[in-house]
Amino acid sequence: MSRFERKFAELATAGRKALIPFITAGDPSLEATVPVMHALVDAGADVIELGVPFSDPMADGPTIQRSSERALARGAGLRYVLEAVEVFRQQDDSTPVVLMGYLNPVEIHGAERFATEAAQAGVDGVLLVDLPPEEAAETRGILNAQGLALVALASPTTGADRLGMLCDTAQGYLYYVSFAGVTGASERLDTQAAGERLRGIRKASKAPVVAGFGIKDAASAVAMAADADGVVVGSALVAELARAADGADAASRAATFLVPLRQALDAAG
Repeated sequence: MSRFERKFAELATAGRKALIPFITAGDPSLEATVPVMHALVDAGADVIELGVPFSDPMADGPTIQRSSERALARGAGLRYVLEAVEVFRQQDDSTPVVLMGYLNPVEIHGAERFATEAAQAGVDGVLLVDLPPEEAAETRGILNAQGLALVALASPTTGADRLGMLCDTAQGYLYYVSFAGVTGASERLDTQAAGERLRGIRKASKAPVVAGFGIKDAASAVAMAADADGVVVGSALVAELARAADGADAASRAATFLVPLRQALDAAG
């Protein structure tokens, strides 16, 4: 059984929703990444999405774009990201870790080499924002051969045929983008419309369905979790970490930010 399967089975048994924070590897500092990951788990994170810094993050809003730029300026390349996961695994062998990013760094590294090294480091899944599902079979096969899940994205504009394919091939979890746009645009979040869409997707998906984009606090997390198996929070957390004075402060801010979301999700049931 994979870490994903164990984690979501535990959550289902307990009647709890998954809380999945996103952070950019290498921001607010190279030294902060692993301590922040541990702090998030201690604060109630069920899965960690670790952003792989990229020079052209087209699906991300200004907050994560700037975070990626800062991380790259510090030298946070793919090797650094994998090393961070490897160090995290020295103390945590149960929390699933998903690398979220873009196809270009994987292709430059070499897909087979990337998959082998990611699995060795302790990565559980990969989410490639710009990999069309119709062209994903080869990459999925390479990742699956190393025990890695290819996490897919669905959105309000996903057509019926594509959505059916995504539900049939979903691995780890299916990430539902709550609105058409870039990350961080919380003013565009329509929880009622997203909830209607989520209910249909959950019935069809072979994997748990989580919702992301626009979730910034406990209230929006609870609203979106009502019709999902979990929620992803990214830009608001990344913005909070950017204010940190050092690694210890970043870990403290991460925990302070996440605890109210965990408490609200558990209270809502």
